[in-house]
Amino acid sequence: MSDHSVYLYAIGDAAIADSEVLVDTTGVDAVAVHTLVEGPLAAVVASVDRDRFSEESIRTHLEDLEWLEKVARTHHEVVDRIARVHPIAPVRMATIYLDDAGVRQLLRDRAVELAATLDRVRGRSEWGVKGYAAPVETSAAEPAASASDAPGTSYLMRRRTERDRVARRRERVAETAEKLHQEFAQLAADSRVYPLQDPRLTGRREEMILNVAYLVDEAGAAALAQRVDAATGNELRLELTGPWAPYSFTSLGES
Repeated sequence: MSDHSVYLYAIGDAAIADSEVLVDTTGVDAVAVHTLVEGPLAAVVASVDRDRFSEESIRTHLEDLEWLEKVARTHHEVVDRIARVHPIAPVRMATIYLDDAGVRQLLRDRAVELAATLDRVRGRSEWGVKGYAAPVETSAAEPAASASDAPGTSYLMRRRTERDRVARRRERVAETAEKLHQEFAQLAADSRVYPLQDPRLTGRREEMILNVAYLVDEAGAAALAQRVDAATGNELRLELTGPWAPYSFTSLGES
C-alpha cells in the first residue's frame, strides 16, 4: 500500500486539467497540485503523507494552532488562485481520500450534483457583508427627579432609562440590518446567513449585528459594494469582503 493519501482541494470542469494556472501551484507540504479527470469533471488534488493526514492525526493537529493556520492558509491560496480563473467547487480544508480511485468514485457518484454546483457558481464569486452596531454613547440627559426621590431611586431610574434607550437602539439597528440583508439578497443568486461572532473573534468592540455571504456576478458585486457604502452610517457600520471562492455555496466533502 502507498504511504501517501490524496488531498482534495476543489472540483471543476475537465478543462481545468489543461490550465496554465496549475503550473507551479503547490499545496500543503509544498507538493505540486495536479488533476484527476473523470468525464466532464476534474478534481484538483495533491499527495500528502498518509500518517500525517490520517483521521486521528488531523484530529490531534486541530489543537495545534500553528499547524491549523498554515494548512488553512495554503488550502485557501490554492483554491483562490484557481477560482480567479475557473469556476470551481472548493471543498473543506483537509478533505482526504486514501487513493485516486476514491476521488474518481466521488466524481462519478456525484456527477449530476457537482455539475449543478459548478453551473450555480459559474461567473460568480462570494462576497461577505458584516454589520456592526456602533457603540452607544452614554446619554447626558437624565429623568427629572421629584423632591421625594431618594438618591438610590434616582440612580435606578437613570439606569433603567439608559438600558431602555440602548435596547431600543439595538432593536432599531437590528431591523435596519435585516432590511438591508433582504435588499442585498435581491442582488445575489444565493446567500448564506452565518451566526453572529463574539467581539473576541472579530477583534472589534462593536457588537456584530449582521454576518452574511452573497453569491454574486460581476454586476451584482459592483451594486453590492455601492449599496454597502451608501448604507454605512453612524449607527450601523458595514464591512464588505471579497471576492472569495464560493465556499459558502458548495457542500462537498461532507459525505
